[in-house]
Amino acid sequence: MKMLEKLSTISRLLKIWPPVIALAIFFISCKGKEDTVVLSLNHGNLLFEVNDKLHTKFLASLDGAKSIMDNFQPSEHLLINDKNICDFAYSGLDKLSLEGALKGKQWVLKGSYEDGQLSIDKKLIITAYDKYPDMITTKVVYINQSNKEVYINKWINNDYNILSQGDAPLFWAFQGGSTTERKDWIKPLAPGFYQKNFMGMNDTDYGGGIPVTSIWRPDINIAIGHLALVPKLVSLPTELPMDGNDVHIGISEDMGERALFKSQDSIETLETFVSITKGDYFANLQRYSNIMQDKGIKMAEREEAAFEPIWCAWGYERNFTLDEIVGTLPKVKELGIKWAVLDDGFQIAEGDWDANHDKFPKGNQEIKKLVDNIHKEGLKAKIWWTPLAADPNSQALKNNPEMMITLKNGSPQFITWWDAYYLSPAKEKVIDHTKHIIHLFMKDWGFDGLKMDGQQMNAVDLDYSLDNPLSAPEALPDFFKMIYDEAKSIKPNAVIENCPCGTCMSFYNMASMNQAVSSDPLSSWQVRHKGKTYKALVPQTAYYGDHVELSDNANDFASSFGIGAVLGTKFTWPKDNPDAHESYLLTPEKEKIWKKWFSLYNEKMLSKEQYLGELYDIGYDKPETHVIKKNDTMYYAFYGDEWDDVVRLKGLDSAKNYAVRDYYNQIDLGELQGINPSIQVSFKNFLLIEVSPKN
Repeated sequence: MKMLEKLSTISRLLKIWPPVIALAIFFISCKGKEDTVVLSLNHGNLLFEVNDKLHTKFLASLDGAKSIMDNFQPSEHLLINDKNICDFAYSGLDKLSLEGALKGKQWVLKGSYEDGQLSIDKKLIITAYDKYPDMITTKVVYINQSNKEVYINKWINNDYNILSQGDAPLFWAFQGGSTTERKDWIKPLAPGFYQKNFMGMNDTDYGGGIPVTSIWRPDINIAIGHLALVPKLVSLPTELPMDGNDVHIGISEDMGERALFKSQDSIETLETFVSITKGDYFANLQRYSNIMQDKGIKMAEREEAAFEPIWCAWGYERNFTLDEIVGTLPKVKELGIKWAVLDDGFQIAEGDWDANHDKFPKGNQEIKKLVDNIHKEGLKAKIWWTPLAADPNSQALKNNPEMMITLKNGSPQFITWWDAYYLSPAKEKVIDHTKHIIHLFMKDWGFDGLKMDGQQMNAVDLDYSLDNPLSAPEALPDFFKMIYDEAKSIKPNAVIENCPCGTCMSFYNMASMNQAVSSDPLSSWQVRHKGKTYKALVPQTAYYGDHVELSDNANDFASSFGIGAVLGTKFTWPKDNPDAHESYLLTPEKEKIWKKWFSLYNEKMLSKEQYLGELYDIGYDKPETHVIKKNDTMYYAFYGDEWDDVVRLKGLDSAKNYAVRDYYNQIDLGELQGINPSIQVSFKNFLLIEVSPKN
């Protein structure tokens, strides 16, 4: 049967503890006789077992890994007519071999549920791909064998209760959802934590994300997620109860208005997975990206120009003048910056992207002249743009109102940040309108790159003006691929930046950009952990740390530099725009600092080199450490308020001797042996060291 697409808030189910009824996190406890194992399989270091109720259990044989769960758990649930069904009497097993691009083995376990007139069959499909040890995927098919129609409220997969081992903090977690709070993507968990991680719209402007939850202790990382090749409107909730120490994770699809499940019909869940690694979330995200690419998602190719440093005119804000931008270009060039960005304020309106005649009396030719001036300085030019947004009074919508998304109540979907309406990525008129804009920017005006901006790019709602409302959110990745391809057809070396303000960027949109960005970070911590995330998922893609003015103290170049991010700034010079709400003036004192960092960046170009994200646990290892390898030299970046102690330099060759140098302050720190790679250091905020093998 076709399931209803619209999802709603996760309903809390009941867990019965005689003699009272208490709220549970995801499921009603399913009790039964003692467990009888019907399938036990080892895949790498992952042991996965199924019992005769089709409950599951897994454990890890990784060095030092402790207990994950006490016993079998009902990891799949089906809510029918508000009744939780999770016990299925085992009836048989089929084993298959998988050929093709992803070889492996598959087990199909069969079971049934009988309760009066309700009869449901279950097929639990377990897959172990040869290329991906330590990962098991599951998919469930439910068949209504009853002689009546019923209603489905929800399905749940990978519903696990993971044991705490009393660490401090109890767990760290990567959460792939997006919220209006623009929360950290990774964080320590404490009792009382809950995050829904709904992959659809969470507010008028916010939605989408990375459909993976990764939780870890010092001894093991456990990740779950789904492997659909287009965005799906599911939730990946994580909860650590107020009165407990163990963490609950799961994947669920919630039918907002209940889905009709006819007699003899079947429904199929997504293919979901559980994956284990050592360390923090980096290796599991890397594995997720790799398997998604093997399943068919093609990532954009590396673009060398995307690694060049950036100046953005946003320091002058919307009331900038042309003279201010042109007058700043010589200073931009002097600092060794290669890109100049025209930001918000040039356009007539969102949706009407021609030059605003109030600012540019001669119209579009003045913007073309600006681009020519940028090129004369030897710089590349990028233009700001917010796709899929059009102001209510724009000519774009007056001429083609049908481009808007229509919600179920008949109203348009509103973007509060821009005071605009969402355009539907599934509509041909929107695609044609967008192609026209790209040609205006890159062919007529001559820009070399696009800065696509706005949290609304991350997801769109169901569009009820379409035959299939779900086709709008699922069409979003193809929409961005169209933009990427169109821009590249005009400028083969175009830089395509996707900046979904403050959101956890949709994994599906990452395939069609060649420059990621920390996207309005709220702290230097966000600059760093967002960088680690992108380097796990799209390591060939340039990562831009955004304007340094958004970092701690508005000058923390070190956080971008040390993790291999592109440096950027939005300084004003020689004076501010009087209408700007804050000063970003490049004073003589600041200029010395800016010049040093950009010079060092252009010398080292660490943003192009290999980021070794598995070496250090960003949560439990202290101080926070990131490592980049360039040829035979290792670059370590340490961060913390204050540190005066030993640090261990992981990843060195035990057979070699090394010279250690603080390359930012140009201080030699001595020598060390790879077999005993520890040194005493003292620093505040950051320490950047270069460790080179001695001949």
